[in-house]
Amino acid sequence: MSQMQEAPAAEPFALANGDGERIWFLNTEMTIKATAASTGGELFLMEACVPAGFSPPLHVHHDEHEAFYVLEGELEVACGSERYRAGAGAFAFLPSGIAHTFFVVEDARVLTIAVPGGVEGFFRSVGRPAEGPGMPPPSDIDVDALRQAAARFNTEFVGPPLAPS
Repeated sequence: MSQMQEAPAAEPFALANGDGERIWFLNTEMTIKATAASTGGELFLMEACVPAGFSPPLHVHHDEHEAFYVLEGELEVACGSERYRAGAGAFAFLPSGIAHTFFVVEDARVLTIAVPGGVEGFFRSVGRPAEGPGMPPPSDIDVDALRQAAARFNTEFVGPPLAPS
């Protein structure tokens, strides 16, 4: 006989345009819309504004799938041996356990989805509350702090940022 586990309770909610937790993470502006806490653990959703030329290091999420829906601008997405161009209206699914990254070809506004939720802790631990409207001032990236935070959230950096093709 197996034991059934109850799913965490999730309550319905809605956020208006511009609502959510705004953070500056590296050189990007993020608005967190849904978290593990607000969805009963089910998913994470954020809107991110990312500048042209930005690329995170090649990394692997071991606990969650990640997906991007491009609202504006253009990304080049690498996942495993695949490489995709993703302009406005494009969707990219990046399964857990596969190394991936992206390069921002043109300033972009992107929805990032992670299933299950929880990755918001990583962004919060390395980012900081937005100190004003728009993007953060450019700054150097503390790679050691990024690696330590990633390890706490079962994400592993395995290579450099993506170079444009």
